Amino acid sequence: MQTVNQFLTAIILFGSFSFFSAQEKRTISLEEAVKLGIENSKNLKIDRAQIEESTANLLTAKNKQLPELKVSGSYLYLPLEPNLNIKLPGLAPTGVKVNQVLYGSANVSLPIYSGGKIKYGIQSAEYLVEASKLNADNDKNAIAYNISQAYNNLFKANEVVKLLKENLTSSQRRDQSFVKLENNGVIARNDRLKAQLQTSNIELQLMEAENNYSIANITMDLLLGLPDNTEIAVDSNYTGEDDLTKPDDYYLNLARASRNDLKALDYQRKAAAVQTKSAKAENLPSLSFTGGYVAADIPKLLTITNAVNVGLGLQYNLSNIWKKNSTYVQSKAKEQELAANKDLLNDNVTLEVKRDYQNDLYAHKKIDVYQRASEQAEENYRITLNKYNAGLETITNLLDADTAKITADVNVVTSKADAALAHKKLLQTAGIINN
Repeated sequence: MQTVNQFLTAIILFGSFSFFSAQEKRTISLEEAVKLGIENSKNLKIDRAQIEESTANLLTAKNKQLPELKVSGSYLYLPLEPNLNIKLPGLAPTGVKVNQVLYGSANVSLPIYSGGKIKYGIQSAEYLVEASKLNADNDKNAIAYNISQAYNNLFKANEVVKLLKENLTSSQRRDQSFVKLENNGVIARNDRLKAQLQTSNIELQLMEAENNYSIANITMDLLLGLPDNTEIAVDSNYTGEDDLTKPDDYYLNLARASRNDLKALDYQRKAAAVQTKSAKAENLPSLSFTGGYVAADIPKLLTITNAVNVGLGLQYNLSNIWKKNSTYVQSKAKEQELAANKDLLNDNVTLEVKRDYQNDLYAHKKIDVYQRASEQAEENYRITLNKYNAGLETITNLLDADTAKITADVNVVTSKADAALAHKKLLQTAGIINN
């Protein structure tokens, strides 16, 4: 059995060495990880494309207030001789043959009044650009928390690996002592096998912890845009002290002032209100300045030059008198929808902040409980070991005490990491995780 234990240990150590020796090691703090993750986020690339799309829509809206200038020209070749019958007083019929025609024109139009549709279109597009930027910032908050969560998993896995390695070394030393005691007839073979079984269980736990660490490391590499063979060394001071002195109303007020999804929804509501005005303006006439130039040449028959025209163009769709303005109705419905969404989002923000605040307090309180449990498990193991050495306790109770001590130590490590993450979640809900 001892040979099997040594063989498994060798496999673990060799596998760990082979995996990490092929990797580039890099120490990264949580702040650096968040910065890298935001820079390389594929979701934010989509957001940037959406901002560019909104900006292009704004440019389209602004272009509508600029003059339109259109130039056209035609050359016509007439393979069949047309019949010309010019009936003008004092002008005798001619025998002119026409086989080609040249024609050109230029037209300019400048909007003067359009019922405000152009102005409202520009305002609406500007609001939507701001909304898209705020949505991108809101996604940055979500990405920051996702990276914090992945970093937390990596930290926990790393701490559990270190803890189990220490316990494995201690358990292996105990196995060696038990072999000697068995050879000297001090303990029964069954007690030695129970101890070695405990060592095997710790080895399996260590293998699982190292596997979790490898998966967490690969996840971080992908999130940060690093080569997938980069080993990330976490900051040992990750689980620092958090400020828990402020009440939940403090974070709720922060959320109402800082949440970018709330701000983005406000801009969407402004855009919808302006679009309603624009839809209402469709029932109004439009006025524009117009101008043009025409030139034509029919060889041997007609030439037109300097045919310049200027004027005003008035347009009004009379069908608006009996047709319902469906665009206006849709826009008003959109306003009502966004107003309801704002009320719902405010309720959700209140619930999320108060829930995450309670979870933050609960997670930090658990640390104290687990630390007391760890101290109790340590003392229980010490007493049980002394009794066992004095022949007053069984090997089963000793191993149970050892298992309880290992479990308590792991709980302390993981509870500290979970508390740090719970506080990050509260900051994300309040909209200030990137601050």
